[in-house]
Amino acid sequence: MKILIADDDPTIRTILQSALVRLGYQVEIAVTGDHAWAALQAPEAPALAILDWKMPGMTGVEICRRLRECKDVPYVYVILLTGMDSLDDLVAGLEAGADDFMTKPFKPAELKARLRSGRRILDLQRDLLAAQAKLSVLASRDALTDLWNRRVIMEKLDQELVRAEREMNSVGVVLIDIDHFKRINDSLGHSVGDEVLQQVSKRLADTVRLYDSVGRYGGEEFLIVAANCNLHETFKLAERARQIICQAPIMFASGAIPVTASFGVSVAMAGDKPDPKALIEAADRALYRAKDLGRNRVEWLAPKGDDMVELR
Repeated sequence: MKILIADDDPTIRTILQSALVRLGYQVEIAVTGDHAWAALQAPEAPALAILDWKMPGMTGVEICRRLRECKDVPYVYVILLTGMDSLDDLVAGLEAGADDFMTKPFKPAELKARLRSGRRILDLQRDLLAAQAKLSVLASRDALTDLWNRRVIMEKLDQELVRAEREMNSVGVVLIDIDHFKRINDSLGHSVGDEVLQQVSKRLADTVRLYDSVGRYGGEEFLIVAANCNLHETFKLAERARQIICQAPIMFASGAIPVTASFGVSVAMAGDKPDPKALIEAADRALYRAKDLGRNRVEWLAPKGDDMVELR
């Protein structure tokens, strides 16, 4: 672990560095407050700093205050090193954001104990951030398919529509439903059905562009949000996904299962007032038409249109 020592006294720096190296730490040295602040802003800055209260440039207290004003950056555990030990000084340092104090001259055993406390706090924070990141993923991803869940894919649609309106671009949506999925569940079991959902999800994710979004809309339905796509481009994307899904059966130990899907396409054209509800409803109507016409096909409907037009 790397530790920053910031002190203008060369004797103190030497004593600290020697003690820290013996304890197994990597040491970075700063001789002024400004130098220390620059070191703490570096890409791989030390997570623990021992700062002299008074030194040229910024003081240790000023550095603490500026560190705590920074948001969304890794936490730096700060030990203030000072010759002052009054209650007012202690309160001032803590209010500025210091985590701990050491009074000059310090004892090696005290240094070791305070560093151990600092590492424990940093370890707890790291575990907390990892848990938060995991919860964030769980809250945004569908547990079975690992695609965006319904809430997030609808948020993606809203975001793309706002951007499209601002930049005068089109946005395509593709609603997908696996054909005869209930028959698969009823005849082969839900575990096979789950595997089919996972494999179809993977094929869809492999089909879309990096800047498109695909999510599980519900049950065996999926939704693709195609950024900056006109009707023709969105239709081509849907047709490509249809072909990829049906071109090879899904393999199981008991055999192969052919799988197809039906697709409904709709587009918010550049200059239109985007309405996510109207887009989804149009794509849903197109999807039902695809099923009525025999499944395993792509149909489309404009959000404000009343008639279906087959596009081939």
